[in-house]
Amino acid sequence: MDYADDARSPAIAPDLGRGRDAVRHRPGIRGAEWQLVLPLGLFYLLFLLAPIGVLAVVSLFKDRTLSELSLIQYATFFSERLNYVILLDTLRLGLITTAVCLLLAFPLALAYHRVGRRLRPLLMFLIILPQLTSAVVRTFAWIVILGREGIIDRSLLALGLAPAGLLYTTSGVVLALTQIQLPLMTLPLIAGLARIDQRLLEASQSLGAGAWRTFFKVTLPLTLPAIIAGSLLVFTTSISAFVTQSIIGGGRLTYMPKYVYDLAMGAQNWPFAAAAVMVLLSTVLIAVTAFNRVGQASLRRIEG
Repeated sequence: MDYADDARSPAIAPDLGRGRDAVRHRPGIRGAEWQLVLPLGLFYLLFLLAPIGVLAVVSLFKDRTLSELSLIQYATFFSERLNYVILLDTLRLGLITTAVCLLLAFPLALAYHRVGRRLRPLLMFLIILPQLTSAVVRTFAWIVILGREGIIDRSLLALGLAPAGLLYTTSGVVLALTQIQLPLMTLPLIAGLARIDQRLLEASQSLGAGAWRTFFKVTLPLTLPAIIAGSLLVFTTSISAFVTQSIIGGGRLTYMPKYVYDLAMGAQNWPFAAAAVMVLLSTVLIAVTAFNRVGQASLRRIEG
């Protein structure tokens, strides 16, 4: 009898199970796991939680002298309509960009799994190509494309049509953000589609379901976790894309990142800028939590 037979024998298998449980519950092993997590935890504490805590404290001061505590900054933010408009425009920008990225990324992810193995590395390179260059370089490239003398307007004029004038418009910002954020939606979808059992698709087709019915009844529900992950990534990065919003939007469009920058660096009103940041952060956390719970509820309904 060889070692494989010994491991499969009923007399030895319980001993092996007890050995694994003993190793898993040893205090030294659990301590080693915490030591591995500790550097990352300290990094987040110093460079994420601590700055947020500083902003929360600064937002509680009455004026820029930082000498008296008060909630007047939050009262001022919620009492002026301009702040509501900028906040809602920022959230709407994130939602539109997320929806457009989802509509474009799903066919791209499906195409990735249907092309031959030789073409997949090339397609993957094209998908992640926007992430290989700086956001500033990509944004200025979009100025060349969207400007009055850009490729789009010149092509329209050559066809005898009116120029689109997409630069310094919401459509132009969405277009630039979609190209930049598209990999963040495509890659989770590729991973989600790879986990689908192909036998489920074959069973659906063998039962008479067409391609569209199979997509909506099988493929789409099974990729819902990937859709949630990609949507959260695109939404959170789109509403905080300071460079793209500022350059493509110009002076005509104002979103929360640029608004906070103007308050802090232009007006030097640090307490109000900190309050605006905390409002934006709280709103995004509420939106992300709500979206995540809706997705989990949909998953439970599908699995049930």
